[in-house]
Amino acid sequence: MNETKEFEFRGTVISGFVMLGMFFVLLGLSPFFFIRAMHLPGVVCAVVAIFTLPGFVLIEPNNLRVLLFFGKYRGTLRRNGFFWLNPFYTKTKLTMRARNLDIPPIKVNDKNGNPIMIGLVIVWRLRDTYKCMFEIDSSSFMAPGAPALSAQNRMTAYEQFVSIQSDAALRSVAGRYAYDLLDNQKHETTLRDGGEEVNSELEKEINERLDIAGIEAIEARINYLAYAPEIAAVMLRRQQAEAIIAAREKIVEGAVSMVDMALHQLKEKGVVELDNDKKAAMVSNLLVVLCSDEPAAPMINTTGESK
Repeated sequence: MNETKEFEFRGTVISGFVMLGMFFVLLGLSPFFFIRAMHLPGVVCAVVAIFTLPGFVLIEPNNLRVLLFFGKYRGTLRRNGFFWLNPFYTKTKLTMRARNLDIPPIKVNDKNGNPIMIGLVIVWRLRDTYKCMFEIDSSSFMAPGAPALSAQNRMTAYEQFVSIQSDAALRSVAGRYAYDLLDNQKHETTLRDGGEEVNSELEKEINERLDIAGIEAIEARINYLAYAPEIAAVMLRRQQAEAIIAAREKIVEGAVSMVDMALHQLKEKGVVELDNDKKAAMVSNLLVVLCSDEPAAPMINTTGESK
């Protein structure tokens, strides 16, 4: 994965300020020779001055130039500053700065076959300039008629490549995990609670797909996750049912504990003697009161004669 044919440019690099001074000298000598009727030296000075112009190059931090000499790769110039190179070199500008790409949510099927909507955000940058230039056809991603060597259009083409491959990687990873746990999947990682594990798997998958283009994903994270609209309502009811069941389990567990404590304290303090039938009735009444959604409404038996 780390093999590369990229290497640092080892040719002649002259300070751009030195050559800029020479350019102005030659430009000033040309009319001087013509005034003196020395046409040949004047023409030579003018031609040499014009010839030096394409050799100037300004390289900003985190930018570089890929140099070609009549179609042959001569190296990558990463030094920052103002330089002059052989004018016959083709100098392609690339940037190594990190870029952010937000992949809109797409519909995929999870491990259980449920349709879900999932999106991601990715931070990426160029890593290998040789692969970026020569391993993929970036022109296939450019708009018709766009300049082939335009730095902005080239980076837009790489962004399109990253977007397509990230989409494919996201579909692949989403199909390996369930959106949420089912009854028979108590110990499996899911998309909803997988967190760093799922993001790490996604980043690895994306980097494997981008390696051919010399691009690396610095970070990739799922930033949107939901059931598809056609099953969202059904799954919401399922989640609500699970929440109700879990709450009921807690309520029953607490009620049983309270009934047991009540019976134990009644017996220990000798408040009242209860036989099995009375214990059963008391347990039934306490459980109804403690587990009911409605407030208790006690009934008092009274005896008396009406007049």
